[in-house]
Amino acid sequence: MNVHTGKYKCTECGKRFQHSRALTRHRRIHSGEKPFECTVCSKQFTQLGNLVRHSRIHSGEKPHKCLECDKTFSQSGHLKIHMRVHTGDKPYKCSLCDKSFSQSSCLQKHKRHAHSNRKTYDCRYCGKLFKCRRNLKCHVRIHTGLKPCSCRHCSERFTFHTQLKLHLLKSHNEGTWFTCHICQKKFALNGNLKKHIHRHHEDVKPYVCSECLKCFCTACELKRHKPTHSDIKHFICGACGNFFKYKQTVVRHFNGCSGVVPFSDIFSDK
Repeated sequence: MNVHTGKYKCTECGKRFQHSRALTRHRRIHSGEKPFECTVCSKQFTQLGNLVRHSRIHSGEKPHKCLECDKTFSQSGHLKIHMRVHTGDKPYKCSLCDKSFSQSSCLQKHKRHAHSNRKTYDCRYCGKLFKCRRNLKCHVRIHTGLKPCSCRHCSERFTFHTQLKLHLLKSHNEGTWFTCHICQKKFALNGNLKKHIHRHHEDVKPYVCSECLKCFCTACELKRHKPTHSDIKHFICGACGNFFKYKQTVVRHFNGCSGVVPFSDIFSDK
């Protein structure tokens, strides 16, 4: 279809369409009209097809099946993204480094975290800084003991989603294990599998301490090691004001320290 010679023209942007119904659907972009409403959750959509796909969330219908692991999805786009787990395809490349990602959202998150030095969100309990509010919110659960991740099969609750994912795999056989092709050891997270291969099968330790030349498999391991060469205490207990050298130490201390602020007060807009 040639959008420049269509009979029906949009008065807002000048785009042309061959059929009036196509123009009607297009106009909703400008008007914001969403005539198709979900009868379950009242969410509205501009097109009927979008409502149909959304309705599968409530009905549990998952017609799109992965031929590799039999996992099913409600939308074909979700299956396409999932297939990259099996193919290893990572079409989204960072323009600032050599990293690639299977999803656009992962690339955007990488750019915010890896290529930005701004850390504007600080933990009121231990003083740790974070680049985004979401990471801070998850971190605070360590101090408050909040467990928002609940299992739909049993009464178990977890602090982090990764813990829930591991529980589903071990206790309810739900999800996909990542298996080492060398020793067949299984992992819940692909990142942990990669670390395992580097550490136990390839002996790759690219992160070197500038003080003692000790090598580490990951940047996080090197970061945890660095305080051993310094007397600076970066972490502060938000309850008593004492400073600590290691994050793990202040977390353990805080669990036994009084004056815990309710989680709801921490993120209120008051």
